[in-house]
Amino acid sequence: MIVIPAVDLRDGCCVQLVGGSFEKEMVRLDDPVSIARKWESEGFRSIHVVDLDAAMRTGSNADVVSSILRSVSCEVQVGGGIRDEGQIEDLLREGAARVVVGTRAIEERGWLEDIATRFPGTIVIAADTKERSVVTRGWTRTSSRNVVDLVEELNDLPLAGVLVTAVHKEGQLQGPDISLMEDVVRASEHPIYSSGGIRGMNDLHSLADEGVAAAIVGMAIYTGTLDSRAAAEEFYI
Repeated sequence: MIVIPAVDLRDGCCVQLVGGSFEKEMVRLDDPVSIARKWESEGFRSIHVVDLDAAMRTGSNADVVSSILRSVSCEVQVGGGIRDEGQIEDLLREGAARVVVGTRAIEERGWLEDIATRFPGTIVIAADTKERSVVTRGWTRTSSRNVVDLVEELNDLPLAGVLVTAVHKEGQLQGPDISLMEDVVRASEHPIYSSGGIRGMNDLHSLADEGVAAAIVGMAIYTGTLDSRAAAEEFYI
């Protein structure tokens, strides 16, 4: 398993939210590019960048994303508000290793099949969930669809992976939803990226034991409850 630090963008800043709520912002740092460089310098092999404003259709941090892609040499996967092929092409051309798509990919199966076929091995599906119900539209719309069922439905597509964010755990430093991750790993033929609730090394070991391929960490490294250098050194494959 590898550990991937998150650089979540809002109003041109690097932020961390609690429980997926835009009203509960716990961290705000003014220079996301320097933050990305910091994580690379500490040994992380990949960075997870999300444009929260684009996801909510309230703005765009495309210039910041471009600056990050130009400023680091490690792999960068980018998500947040990506809803057309042109955006995917632009990000890949700028150097993104993977592109994370959520709302439209989940709501429009035909479009998902098209982009997965057109960009094989580069698309990561964001399967955001609250208590196993799939959420979309920047975590504002909750469906009756079970996330494990969604993960199974993706098995026939040439994806880079599936990112399962336990929104009910996000930013709360109370531990990941291990039973959820166990079930989605069992259901998926793709690598599973886990996000939400990670506090420290014990949580990372638990996720690795369940077969998770990558763990996205945010609040824990920004608040220091997780030793970022130790995580980057131990979890790198």
